[in-house]
Amino acid sequence: MVIEDDYDSEFRFEDRPLEPLQSLDRSGHVIYVGSFSKTMLPMLRLGFLIAPASLQPALRAAKRLTDWSGELPTQAALAGFIDDGLLGRHVRKATREYAARHERILTILRRDFRAWLEPVPSAAGLHLCAYLTPDAGVDTARVTAYAREAGIELQDLAAYYGEAPARAGLVLGYGSIPLERIEPGLRRLAENFREAGKSHARSSRAGESPWHVRQDGPHPA
Repeated sequence: MVIEDDYDSEFRFEDRPLEPLQSLDRSGHVIYVGSFSKTMLPMLRLGFLIAPASLQPALRAAKRLTDWSGELPTQAALAGFIDDGLLGRHVRKATREYAARHERILTILRRDFRAWLEPVPSAAGLHLCAYLTPDAGVDTARVTAYAREAGIELQDLAAYYGEAPARAGLVLGYGSIPLERIEPGLRRLAENFREAGKSHARSSRAGESPWHVRQDGPHPA
């Protein structure tokens, strides 16, 4: 049995959304699961699944054993929202907004971060990944530490790997940042890269570890 979590498939910026694997399943081996937390709002704790008919009785029984039923008023309101075509309209509007944010970040990375980052091609979702260039002269630990101090939240790409990745990189999310705040935020991030580069160069010349360990924890050199 295959469980297909079609994460962020609604927010695709090029062409039409890809068909889910479940739509191609003719032998009843795929369970399709989804959530409204990304398409609507995180506090809307509602999800759904599409299962083969042979599994539906067992799934209903498991649901009754765990919490009997979900929030019926919320489910009814959401069903009405969908039936009136409002969910589709909302997704189309949100997709245009996320596409604009994605394009703004991509444009600035290609223009101002060429020495440090190489964007990974993408056409969907709520985040953008970028690899460090071979000559970046920084490490992701320094960059994320400086960025956090500056009020910028970004993730080390290594956190999404089960083992060490072949290339270091960063993950930049844009699900909750307004379009007009992207450029000022990336200007600050560019300063963090310059600071991290200077620190990395000083440590390399001194033959030191990039992190000093003090009593209150690790800090950039």
